[in-house]
Amino acid sequence: MFMVRDNYSYLSHLECPKCELIYHSTEVQQVCSCGSPLLARYDLESLSKDWDPSSLKDREKNLWRYHELLPVRQPQHIVCLGEGMTPLLRMPSLGMDMSIPKLYMKDESLMPSGSFKARGAAVGISKAKELGVHRFIIPSNGSAGAAWSLYAARGGMSSSIVMPVHAPRITRDGCIAAGAELLLVKGSISDAGRMVAEKVKREGLYDATALKEPYRIEGKKTMGFEIIEQMDFEVPDVILYPTGTGAGLIGIHKALQELQEIGWISGPLPRLVAVQSKGCAPIVKAWEDQQTKSMFWEQSSTEAHDIHVPKTIGDFLVLDAIYQTGGAAISVTDEEISAEQEQVTRMEGSFLCPEGAATFAAARILRSNGWIEEEEKVVVLNTGSGLKYPRISSNEVTLLDPEEAWTS
Repeated sequence: MFMVRDNYSYLSHLECPKCELIYHSTEVQQVCSCGSPLLARYDLESLSKDWDPSSLKDREKNLWRYHELLPVRQPQHIVCLGEGMTPLLRMPSLGMDMSIPKLYMKDESLMPSGSFKARGAAVGISKAKELGVHRFIIPSNGSAGAAWSLYAARGGMSSSIVMPVHAPRITRDGCIAAGAELLLVKGSISDAGRMVAEKVKREGLYDATALKEPYRIEGKKTMGFEIIEQMDFEVPDVILYPTGTGAGLIGIHKALQELQEIGWISGPLPRLVAVQSKGCAPIVKAWEDQQTKSMFWEQSSTEAHDIHVPKTIGDFLVLDAIYQTGGAAISVTDEEISAEQEQVTRMEGSFLCPEGAATFAAARILRSNGWIEEEEKVVVLNTGSGLKYPRISSNEVTLLDPEEAWTS
């Protein structure tokens, strides 16, 4: 084992979860020689003796409050825009409507760039900077590209973003505004990924594709840390997460396991639920068939762009998280997503992104079929703002003429 540790980060090494090979964390690494994502490992035995929840009391309200369990060893390399500690909101009206009285929403719409992607960008770029990376490239359905572009600008790095041409315009504008090289592809995120791989091979760029570098997950896992801290270190019964590459669900599961190992939580972990669109549901199909990996989803289509991922190299890790926690995978239609988005906005005043609305739609279904019980604590992740998505209302809007008097 290649132990390198100081008092800021307890990062020890990188490990392949498939073949268990160990890698240095002091050098640029991408994926294991077997093709699996690499996971950051920490000296949890020492940390359990050195760290307790009381140490969080006076720390800044951002994700770096958990720096002992994050991979950046020297704080001067941190690239921060205030990310983290998003609200965990009780949803009383919606909870009553769904018969889930203890319904909560972790609201990532308030993150820099307007989505949870800021977490992965903050930690991924900070660690890349510490490792001496100056330029990177990623494929993105929209939100990640915008987030990584903005954090690259903050950190003085160059970025290349490859997006499907149908990515939301506002996310494309974010990349351009931040000075990123933006390349649009006639095709899907899988096509964008192939083009990134070719460019990486040709130009030797750092590949920041989700799960092809080890540190985006570490940013995403802070959602798990925050949920537990905001619940006073009590564990919810169910956590629902919109799943594309699955990095967020993998990260939350990893966070829960780490907190359990250092003794901050005990008992069963929350049942984790992967939520996908019926137009692109490879994880759901694999779970229904009790498989350990997914198949490529042909002719995929959904309006929930950030979960439009026909195949992810981390599929086995997503499925492991579901199986190990007694969770589930469920898909919803675009029509159900749209209806739930409107319902949540009108009942709770939260304008969700489609991916967040998908998780609420899934919670509604799982409660109606009894998988979620009435008294359970349920946390739903809203991963971004609905303002990032263009939306045309089907309702007529009254147009007023200021020269005319009001009519009854």
